[in-house]
Amino acid sequence: MHLSESELILNSDGSIYHLNLLPEDVAQTIITVGDPDRVPEVSKHFDEIELKKSKREFCTHTGHIGKKRVSVISTGIGTDNIDIVLNELDALFNIDFESKTERNQKTELNIIRIGTSGSIQKDIPVDSVLISEVAIGLEGLLHFYKFSQSPFQINLQESLTQYLNWSSNNISPYVTIGNDYLLNEFTSSQTKAGYTVTNAGFYGPQGRRIRLSPTLNDFFEKLRAFRFQNNRITNLEMETAGIYGMAHILGHKALSINAILANRATGNFSKKPQKTIEKVIMYTLEKIEGLSS
Repeated sequence: MHLSESELILNSDGSIYHLNLLPEDVAQTIITVGDPDRVPEVSKHFDEIELKKSKREFCTHTGHIGKKRVSVISTGIGTDNIDIVLNELDALFNIDFESKTERNQKTELNIIRIGTSGSIQKDIPVDSVLISEVAIGLEGLLHFYKFSQSPFQINLQESLTQYLNWSSNNISPYVTIGNDYLLNEFTSSQTKAGYTVTNAGFYGPQGRRIRLSPTLNDFFEKLRAFRFQNNRITNLEMETAGIYGMAHILGHKALSINAILANRATGNFSKKPQKTIEKVIMYTLEKIEGLSS
């Protein structure tokens, strides 16, 4: 199928519209971060940097760790931006920009999110590193795409939907999962595993109150108390479910690694957030260098 100019939008230099990247600009292993200022905090550890490009909130550095080519790109906050980044990254590899048609042979990407998050369980302290085995989307991105779910995902989704009973507030959870290969490669005694909830915002959508009153007065308590097959929801953030879902649909591997900076159950916030983020960056780069592909 030929894509029209309004579907696959390219800039005058042939780069993809939002990311401002050409196909040769990006490695098959990609680290995503929310904050553009965090991109150089990752790439400063590269052995060499071959490319730096920026447009809007999307900043990309590509280089090498040893012999492995790696890119790091900022997504901005939220799954609305994830929709842009994942679709455009995939297009850079799997769409022929000359003919504007899908390539017959697909390229599979490794997409690894380094992000910050808040725990909702007392025994997951600030400054810990949590890898999302499962992600639960409350923001709705995946409802706009056709995607397949395993029996486990369907059962978890139905159980949570019935338990929360938030349909009157137009909240319909969906369930996505991390890639088994990456989970195995990145999990160690230094990490915790968890079920991550991806929210539509930072304040009301995460049960916070400043001046506005959320419609869900029991948001935090209900999520913290939920159990499914002896598993519990561990943390809240704003991108993981979208990354996992979009990666799965497009045929890529994805993993989310969370620096726990807040504990919502105890009210604590990290006294050393930058050190914790740096720890997660170094851990991630070490694991990436050891990946077989």
